[in-house]
Amino acid sequence: MLPSAPDPRFVRSGDVQLATYEIGEPDAPPVMLVHGFASSAEANWVLTGWTRELTRSGFRVIALDNRAHGRSDKPHDRAAYSMPTMRDDVFRVMDAYRITSAPWVGYSMGARVTWYSALTENERVSRAVLGGIPKADPFARLDVKQARDYTHMGLPITDAVTRTYIEMAAEQRDNDLFALVALVEGLRGDPHAAIDEAPPQPLLIAAGSDDAIAAEARTLADEAPNARFVGLPGRTHFNAPTSGLFRREAIAFLKEGA
Repeated sequence: MLPSAPDPRFVRSGDVQLATYEIGEPDAPPVMLVHGFASSAEANWVLTGWTRELTRSGFRVIALDNRAHGRSDKPHDRAAYSMPTMRDDVFRVMDAYRITSAPWVGYSMGARVTWYSALTENERVSRAVLGGIPKADPFARLDVKQARDYTHMGLPITDAVTRTYIEMAAEQRDNDLFALVALVEGLRGDPHAAIDEAPPQPLLIAAGSDDAIAAEARTLADEAPNARFVGLPGRTHFNAPTSGLFRREAIAFLKEGA
């Protein structure tokens, strides 16, 4: 049986309160976990076995609910969301826990935040595990107007990609669709989110074999100066975090830098 997330400790980042979670022995080496779009620390990391396996392997886990997610604040203004803002949220959490530098594990949107953080503040990200990370902007294909019209007026969504994202977001009980659409508006086309240059740190990039972005992820690993790729057989973008292979490869990689 997997435990649920512990009660959060709230950390302020600008005008937003972020829910954060500490799991493991307080003197163990820390690792930062950054979840994906429309997920949460509990859904992405606790219920998939990551926090259990990381703590058993001697790590202290620090995870957060990204703004607009989980038990963190959920602004409805698109101006509250940008890649530098998402990066700085994680840095404020690190500051609150007195962590100067640590490895990060990010999935999907969280992997893009991790990539940008490692590239721009590489002394704070010692190495990184990046799961389900595409090179292209994952929000570029969304019809933001249809998403906004649905959340504000209940109008139907005819665009298949947009409908998939909204239906996925609606499955999580605590999700606020108004905030998530604002996040998409803020991050979509953000030049800081572009993946044109690779971080110099050691990187482990993973993707499910049945994930539409698998080829892009492999290309990112091939082009990065210090990266390797792990394919997850039979996994899609949505169930890759539950892969035991993914967890084992990630933990072995993290231990290389411990």
